[in-house]
Amino acid sequence: MKVVTWNINGIRTFRGGIKKALDSLDADVICVQETKVTRDLLDERTAIVDGYNSYFSFSRGRSGYSGVATYCKDSATPFAAEEGLTGLLTNHEGAVGCYGDHTEFSSEELQLLDNEGRAVVTQHRVMCQDKMQTVTVINVYCPRADPEKPERKQFKLQFYKLLQCRAETILKDGSHVIVLGDVNTSHRPIDHCDPSDIDGFEENPGRKWLNGFLHGCAHEESNEEEPDEASEVTDTTHSGKFMDTFRYFHPTRTNAFTCWSTLTGARQTNYGTRIDYIFADCQLAKEQFLATDIMPEVEGSDHCPVWGQLSCSLLPSSKPPPLCTRYLPEFAGKQQKLSRFLVKVDQKSIQSEPKDALPGSQEEGEKRENINPSGAGNISGKKRILTADSVVPKGKKVKTVKTSSKPQGSLLSFFKPKLTNVVPPTETSVRQCEKTLDLDEVTSSNNSHKGSTTKEDVLSVTGRITEDTELVCDSSPQLCTSSTTEDNDKQMKTKSEPLTSQTTVGHLAAKKGASSVFWKSVLHGPPPPPSCKVHGEPCVLRTVKKEGPNMGKQFFVCARPQGHASNPEARCNFFAWVEKGK
Repeated sequence: MKVVTWNINGIRTFRGGIKKALDSLDADVICVQETKVTRDLLDERTAIVDGYNSYFSFSRGRSGYSGVATYCKDSATPFAAEEGLTGLLTNHEGAVGCYGDHTEFSSEELQLLDNEGRAVVTQHRVMCQDKMQTVTVINVYCPRADPEKPERKQFKLQFYKLLQCRAETILKDGSHVIVLGDVNTSHRPIDHCDPSDIDGFEENPGRKWLNGFLHGCAHEESNEEEPDEASEVTDTTHSGKFMDTFRYFHPTRTNAFTCWSTLTGARQTNYGTRIDYIFADCQLAKEQFLATDIMPEVEGSDHCPVWGQLSCSLLPSSKPPPLCTRYLPEFAGKQQKLSRFLVKVDQKSIQSEPKDALPGSQEEGEKRENINPSGAGNISGKKRILTADSVVPKGKKVKTVKTSSKPQGSLLSFFKPKLTNVVPPTETSVRQCEKTLDLDEVTSSNNSHKGSTTKEDVLSVTGRITEDTELVCDSSPQLCTSSTTEDNDKQMKTKSEPLTSQTTVGHLAAKKGASSVFWKSVLHGPPPPPSCKVHGEPCVLRTVKKEGPNMGKQFFVCARPQGHASNPEARCNFFAWVEKGK
């Protein structure tokens, strides 16, 4: 039997496919934490994986927060499973039971402790030395004590207490117990990258709880050349009923971390903590566990997986317990998905039929609706015009298309250079221009004028120079005339000379150059970052986000990843505030 625990920091970590990721871990029971998925966002591809049966616990208060899941191979199907530690979320048969004494907790506390989706319990039958026994696997994601939220510190301690109560009660009932997951506390100084940097390391309430929860037995075959470390293991722990299986096999291994800060790139320098564990009751750890180790080479999260191997073999249940996700109504066929009512259109049949010309602003779904769904009759190539007799679904807005016999202007005409000394048209000038153009249209109706002129045409004329028409304006904004190369004999006399496109382009280029120089002098960008004193490399800019007098201020630090002070490849202690006005 092989178990794996991994804080995946979001179920989307499995980019290459969840089955591929689960198979790569090569374990019978895979426990993941911080799925960050609620039930309404759980898709079938994630919930039901071929060859596995899964059990989820969701956060009921916040979306995209917390959440744990246990994936069991079909050869390791449990016979009982439930969500949470209190039993309040269990309303079905096949529950694990054994909840213990909750007199120290109020009913409101119990509900809150199970409200964030932090535990899934599965119970398996195993064959140990020709004897069938029960192993209960408790998959937990313990809360983090946010320094800025004192109430979360008490919440974390209450969760620890509830977890211990449940685990010891199940153990007392006769089942072996494995508690694994993200405990969010590094137990001893050897499990922390820089314990001396933390005031009162041993006095931390979470570490005190671990001291009472764990038993301090070192492996019988441990290296006796380091008696100081072995004595430390014995002295700092008490008569707990569970063991840290990693330290049971590796009592003196240093730099064995499972979590690193992604903000500081600390994984590159292995500047982290060991907060992911596989705990087991003392008898199971000594008699059945063969090995436990970490997998720092596996990336995709700010944590790495931890695996444990047991000598006992699993006896799968013939049927998964009711908590299994395949029994959820949205996946079991009892409740159809909305997508199942949407009929897929055969693309081949659509391509073989001529389509109506539809407005470009319509969506793809609207285009399908406008294609003849029955396929009966011939579809004409002309544009269809919606009439009052058309059958339109209720509540559906229909876009009407205005048809016009006038030709549409070219889009390229809007990118041609504009006149620089043309007075912007006012309402009176536009009206005067309309009258002039109307007069010109009447007098030249037998000439080369094609189509009628509208107000839109007038406005477009004032904004561009066409190939055969140029706009001539008098110094007075009230006078505006239009002339063509073919009707030069009919144009009105003006005092100003017509501008050529060459002079316009040259003037625009000169103006653009002057504008570019001006804006470059104003928007010169941020100053170059200083170099750190140790490595001589450009620093990175950071912003203070913590509430206080310095919130919002910016500063420069060494760009290298965070690491121990003795590591020359790690970040140096360079620090400089950004001066105001720079």
